[in-house]
Amino acid sequence: MLAGAIGERNLWSYGALEQAAQYISTRLTAAGYTPRRQTFELAKLPLSNVEAVLQGTTHGAEIVVVGAHYDTVVGCPGANDNATGVAAVLELAQRFSGRRQPRTIRFVAFVNEEPPFFQTEHMGSAVYANALRSGDERVAGMLSLETMGYYSEERGSQRYPAPMATIYPDVGNFIGFVADVASARLLWRARRAFKRRTSFPLQSATVPAAIPGVGWSDHWAFWQAGYPAMMVTDTAPYRYPWYHTADDTPEKVDCDRLAHVVDGLEAVIEAIAVPNR
Repeated sequence: MLAGAIGERNLWSYGALEQAAQYISTRLTAAGYTPRRQTFELAKLPLSNVEAVLQGTTHGAEIVVVGAHYDTVVGCPGANDNATGVAAVLELAQRFSGRRQPRTIRFVAFVNEEPPFFQTEHMGSAVYANALRSGDERVAGMLSLETMGYYSEERGSQRYPAPMATIYPDVGNFIGFVADVASARLLWRARRAFKRRTSFPLQSATVPAAIPGVGWSDHWAFWQAGYPAMMVTDTAPYRYPWYHTADDTPEKVDCDRLAHVVDGLEAVIEAIAVPNR
């Protein structure tokens, strides 16, 4: 729906952007939630983050955020970047519907992740994270689901920023968990839970935020607000041949492997929704 029927969606394709937000809201409603919009104005147009909340039980004031951006760069239908992340958020929201956890879980679709708003105050996740910080909300952890659908078994299909190239494999058949040093505990818990649920290949890294690519998604906004956060990604800028192009289309996505990743992420959310687990 996002990359095929709707296509490019951003401030310059505003009708499509709003259509995508409405589609996400409709899907969350069908899953049993009452979605909310956090709306702000840019260029005299209302832009919205779309949120569904599963209220926690014993530790409801502690929040787990599971988010993905639904906008695209100009000229790109955005199948892998980032309809895959949004699809995963919607599926996970469906799976957790009615399954209340100790901590509150917020499933969020963010607007304005892509340039020229990337890592600015107009980034949807920055608006969201800053509102959490202003309200003195307690975020136990944030998962940013970013480009999760492309895999290859060919040698040389995976690249890395320096100095990581000598440490990790050159075959792009894995999902990556990436966090800054301050979020190391969150990443370790996520890694352990993921590997308990599935044998899908996983590579993880806790690295300085200054390394190129480490902060290239919505988790960056949560780091800036002082919250632990990590990215779940196929490392598209270092693997995906059609990254940020008009050829980022649905048939490029490996839906079977993406489904295995989502199975593992279900276990990750179950783990971090429980304090001290």
